[in-house]
Amino acid sequence: MATNIYETIPISPDETPKRFEIYQRMKDAPLSKHPKSGVPVKRVIPGSYGFNVSGSETSTPAPSSSCCYQGGYGCFPN
Repeated sequence: MATNIYETIPISPDETPKRFEIYQRMKDAPLSKHPKSGVPVKRVIPGSYGFNVSGSETSTPAPSSSCCYQGGYGCFPN
């Protein structure tokens, strides 16, 4: 069984969403309403650890003679 995270969907702008966890089997359909209150809910997909590398103006591309451009792994430009 997996633990899924859900969040209530506010009906008015002054309401704050509330999160809760629930155990569900992988083949169970996602909830559309809170099991006790009946308030509409949506499933929250939690973020994962890791990093995202993006280019910037200060980065310098490797020269075309680098083995990295020839399919090599773990090599660096001269």
